[in-house]
Amino acid sequence: MRPSWDSYFMEIAHVVAKRSTCLRRQVGAVIVKDKRIMTTGYNGAPTGIAHCEEVGCLRDELNIPSGQRHELCRGIHAEQNAIIQAAIWGVGIKGATLYCTTQPCALCAKMLINAGITRIVYEGNYPDTLAMRLLEEAGVEVIPFSVD
Repeated sequence: MRPSWDSYFMEIAHVVAKRSTCLRRQVGAVIVKDKRIMTTGYNGAPTGIAHCEEVGCLRDELNIPSGQRHELCRGIHAEQNAIIQAAIWGVGIKGATLYCTTQPCALCAKMLINAGITRIVYEGNYPDTLAMRLLEEAGVEVIPFSVD
């Protein structure tokens, strides 16, 4: 059976997540406009920085719960990496859809709002109610993914 567009792009987001170097949660993001992939991103350390796979997880060492103290992490989120790739390559993402294997956090939500993302399809939950309130207030369509 031919998958819906949402299923198709979410499956690609899961493949992207396989590149993640995070020891806690592997996340993939795909930004799509007019049914075309604009950029992808996965969570992990910035270019040129040792990956957590190599040096261990700072968040685990400090016993930081999921969804808190995002600044205490070597990694950058998948959504942020997808936005950064758009900036590096000069790809316009205003009016695009983000497919993500996890609900965005508040930091990513703010970036997605300002990047002009108008629709988010996500799969896994994340303990961040502020993110959902911000996206709703900004008028971003947020859709929990469900398999066709």
